[in-house]
This record gives sequence, structure tokens and C-alpha cells, in this order.
Amino acid sequence: MALDADLQEKKNQLSEFVEITKNVLNYLPAVLTSNSDKGDYRIHVNEQAGFKKYIRPINTRLFISDSASFDASFSAFSSLVVRIKNGERTFNDDELLIIDRTLYTIQQSIGAGLDLLVNPNSARKHVGNRFEELIKVVFTEIGISNKKKVLKIPYETDEGTKVYKCENDLILSPFEKVKSTSKSLDKNEIVVSVKTTSKDRMGKMFIDKILLERFVEHDQKVIGIFLNDVQRKEHDNISYTLVSNLFMVYSKFLTELEGVYYLDPPPNAKKEPYNKYMKSFSELITTDVWRLLSS
Repeated sequence: MALDADLQEKKNQLSEFVEITKNVLNYLPAVLTSNSDKGDYRIHVNEQAGFKKYIRPINTRLFISDSASFDASFSAFSSLVVRIKNGERTFNDDELLIIDRTLYTIQQSIGAGLDLLVNPNSARKHVGNRFEELIKVVFTEIGISNKKKVLKIPYETDEGTKVYKCENDLILSPFEKVKSTSKSLDKNEIVVSVKTTSKDRMGKMFIDKILLERFVEHDQKVIGIFLNDVQRKEHDNISYTLVSNLFMVYSKFLTELEGVYYLDPPPNAKKEPYNKYMKSFSELITTDVWRLLSS
């Protein structure tokens, strides 16, 4: 299958993600013509016949740029997944970094490939879809039941009963099968929003949590999983898209989420008071998700 078609194909297994990642990593050196650095981020450029294509900012601390090194990292990651599935909950910083780097490299390889080979509107859609699929596969691999669910909330209007569809990217369950349905949510399960960025979406998570709890009439655990909160600004600069002050306002005056997790956390996520709410994705799958599912 051609690389551009493969990038737009749904992925259901980790092996499929590994294959596409290696294909992109082998493809990139031949087509990238220049780059510029801004802090930890590198913006690569492909120039052909005077026409330039810019790749999304890549965090050089996290991204594994060659196929052989990625192979080694994925092998280590696979061993960690087995340990997590077998009930181990204590991991050192290097092991947590392997988790975040491996998954970040997979997702950003896909993003870079789509930036170069697919028109921007389609690329945005497929980047988001592949990220949802990647996160779903990871939870399946560590032994957590999960399913995408659309909660249908009926409401009355002058024209009769209508239905508001609240789409939940993922439901995580402590049970063998997800118990939540289109009409109800199980209070022991976790509602997950999976997005590549919190830009224009953070507020909706808080509102959805309030709506869900009002409708199901019990507390509901809700978390957010994001790839990053950084974007290219002009040609050779970056800007961060996390509106951290607004996050704290929502948390104080609307409701509190059970956590927000990043593969590439923005700088503010590591500072007080945000670090009480925002963590790396590796912390979610090694410790936090198990605590939330048992609480």
C-alpha cells in the first residue's frame, strides 16, 4: 500500500502503528530539505520547485528520528506493557520516558507523513483519528476494557422530544466488558476525551462532565488525553495553545476533572498549581488509571 493511503487507513493493532512509523521514519530523510529550532522543538521543511511544506513542530527530546532506535525503544515499551498488564505499578523515570517517547514518535511520525502527503483538511481529520486509535490500542494492550460510546440525552422542545448526542471518545472499564450504554453511564467507568490538542476543546470537557452528571444523576469520572498543546507560528516559530488560566477557572468554578494527561506536556503543566491536574500519559497507564478504576 502506498504510504499516503496507509496513513489514512484505520489502525487496530500496535503492529500496524509500528510498521507505519518505521515507513515514515525511513521516508523523511529523503524529503526534508531544511529545519529551524525553537527551544525543544524543530520545524522541518520540504521544499520542491520553490513550494514549501512545513511539518508540525516536533519535540526533539521525545521524538526518535531513526528506525533502528525506534525499534529498540518499541521493544523496551512492549516489555513495559507486559509488566503493566501483569499488575506492576512502580516504574522509574527512564521507563516512563520510554512509554511517552515511543507513543509520541508513533503519533508524530503519522502527523509528519500526513503533513507532507495529504491535503491539510484530510490530514487534520486523520491525525485525530489515528491518535484516538492509538490510545484505544494502548488501553487494550494493558488489559483495560474500553469502547467508544455516544450517550443520547433526551430533552423537550416546542417541537417535541429531541436528543443531544454526547460523543465520548472512549469509556474505560474495570469490568470484563464496558457496562455503559447509549442511555446510561456506569459510575465505576471513566469517560475519556482523546484529542491531539486542548485548543478550542478544553471548555467542552468541563461542560460535558456537568451535563453527563446531571443526566445520569451520579458522579462520573472524566479525564482528558492530549498529544500536546503547541503549534507552528508563522514559518519558524511556535506558540503554546494551553489556556492554563482558563483551565484553573473552569476547575474552580465549574467542576474538576479527574485528570489531564499529555504525551508532550506544555511548560505550564509542570508548574504549580497545574501539575496537580496535568501529568504525562505514562503516569496514567502505569498508576493513575488503576487507581481511578478501583475508586
